[in-house]
Amino acid sequence: MKKFKIFLVVILLIFIGIGAYLIFGTYSIGDRAGTIIKLSQKGWIFKTYEGELNQGMIVSNNAAANNTQMWDFSVPASDEQVVKALDDAMLSGKRVKLHYHEKFFRFFWAGDTKYFVDRVEEVK
Repeated sequence: MKKFKIFLVVILLIFIGIGAYLIFGTYSIGDRAGTIIKLSQKGWIFKTYEGELNQGMIVSNNAAANNTQMWDFSVPASDEQVVKALDDAMLSGKRVKLHYHEKFFRFFWAGDTKYFVDRVEEVK
């Protein structure tokens, strides 16, 4: 009976570890560049900032197309420094490089996207 209880505790700890990794872990890390065209605060209880980055024109066969590629991202409301940098970049219209990390899943309390921006750099 004691071995069975130990086995159950080990299985429970494994499931808790996997769940924590899927909630708090990062699937990918990267950078995207463009101009910020939208930044708004959303959420009923858990507030986040939701933004949209215009990555520019898509180039195909050495000819620029008229359609643009948009990228949606989220920023935690607690990250005031990033929110201020994004707001300044949006108002100035300058190109920026956004460093982000992508989560495994999108949870309703953690923003509208799986992509969370944690650093903003101005592109020279």
